[in-house]
Amino acid sequence: MKKYVVFMSAIIFLTAGCATIKEHKKTAIGSAVGAAVGAGLGYAIGKGGGAGVGATVGALAGGALGYMFEKQEKEFKEALADSEAASIRREQRVLAEANAQANQRDQEVLVLSFQSDFWFDFDSAILKPAAYKEIDRVATVLNRYPDTFIRVEGHTDSIGSETYNLELSERRAMAVKNALIAKNVDSSRIETVGFGEGYSIAGNHEPGGRQLNRRVEIVIVPPAEQA
Repeated sequence: MKKYVVFMSAIIFLTAGCATIKEHKKTAIGSAVGAAVGAGLGYAIGKGGGAGVGATVGALAGGALGYMFEKQEKEFKEALADSEAASIRREQRVLAEANAQANQRDQEVLVLSFQSDFWFDFDSAILKPAAYKEIDRVATVLNRYPDTFIRVEGHTDSIGSETYNLELSERRAMAVKNALIAKNVDSSRIETVGFGEGYSIAGNHEPGGRQLNRRVEIVIVPPAEQA
């Protein structure tokens, strides 16, 4: 009887979570994934009897992680609401470029994109004074969520050689990382990578397109996705 009650509780929890997908998609998905993993662990540990308990615990954990990710996204939007250089979006990414892990899967991440022209002078990797105000806002939110992983990506336009642009994008990404560390963001959380002109989001034949391509992106990976 007790097993039945626990199992039904898990089902009710998941049903309620699925009903809120439109408003809290990340939370609902986290609950479902957490429930599946928890049920498997519960079954393995309890030889079947622990599956219901595992599902409930896993759903709670997955839902909590999804909620925290949504909360962090909201805080970033509020912190950068008056920024001319910043934009925020969610993306599905395979983060295998920098660490070459062949077994990585698609991950939903939060991307903070900043136009490099607002942060750096032309052909420079030295942050402008005005950039530190925005970095301070970003760091404040990051420090409230110490379990997330951070990846700083540098991008350039196509002016100049590919080799030089790659090196410039790497130096700019490192400059942002150092600025975040100076704001007490743990260095072990931060990875940097330079892509040069390799990932353009607009055409490089016009000034407006080149301006969009010159950017630094701070990618936030939630803890559930890191595992």
